[in-house]
Amino acid sequence: MAISEHWTTFGGFQVRNWEPGQPLNHLENTIYRISVEYDDKTSWVEKLQSYLNTVGSGASRGLVVGMWGTDSEESATEALQALVAAKQQLPLLEALFFGDITYEENEISWIYNTDHRPVFEAYPNLLHYGTRGGNDLRFTGLKALKLQTLIVQTGGMSADTVRDIMQAQLPELIHLELYLGTEEYGASYEMADLTPILDGTLFPKLKHLGLKNAQNQDEIAQVIVNAPVLAQLEVLDLSLGILTDEGAQALLNHAEAWEHLQRLNLQHHFITEEVQERFEPLKPLIDLGDPQDTNDDWRFVSIGE
Repeated sequence: MAISEHWTTFGGFQVRNWEPGQPLNHLENTIYRISVEYDDKTSWVEKLQSYLNTVGSGASRGLVVGMWGTDSEESATEALQALVAAKQQLPLLEALFFGDITYEENEISWIYNTDHRPVFEAYPNLLHYGTRGGNDLRFTGLKALKLQTLIVQTGGMSADTVRDIMQAQLPELIHLELYLGTEEYGASYEMADLTPILDGTLFPKLKHLGLKNAQNQDEIAQVIVNAPVLAQLEVLDLSLGILTDEGAQALLNHAEAWEHLQRLNLQHHFITEEVQERFEPLKPLIDLGDPQDTNDDWRFVSIGE
């Protein structure tokens, strides 16, 4: 399952496409996606400038950045720098998703990202942030004292990216989703790189944790059941990865550690029917949707290429 649809909501706002010349409506509950297509004669930076020149743009509470270049491997740096330069014109920005790009526009493994630190320095009031694409993705020296949501979607997350997030100052963070991916598409982290989040002190207000889309989903499941952070969570998301009976057994053997959750998401898994049945008494807490063929030797994360 690749990412086939754009965001329709983000950060509590409705998301609508925007093109130059269109008015900006309902900015109290709507944010706009600015994007280019391969045959566009207007660059993303030019479209952003048109947006900033549109009546009411200063009241924008969020933006969604779509395709930023007509070359599939174009770096995000120029688009990000333009957004940073617009900080005085977007004083109310609190929700931003950078890279709302579907697989039909560009495969996630082809997206060339950049260091997002400048955005957080330019917009200190951000509450909800997300990005897609792992190539060159960094969050060096990340400090966002109001941020509540961070979603990072990759087909393969580097150790450097993981370590940046594990060293971040995010005291208000409630919701964290990391799409970790596979070595084939750039994942180089080890389990030790994730351990700072496990003791529950790194992000003390965290309620929703997604360590997902991982080739080592079994290992993550085995570790998380003994992690102190689990006690503070309301939602644990281990979906989209290669979760087999090995990881499922670890969860079942330590059910007392997570029975307080409101939701345990295990969608897209490789758990046999026999082991799935052992979760039956714990439904509807458990989401075991989208089971994969356990007889197939080829096992894959949901979002890779």
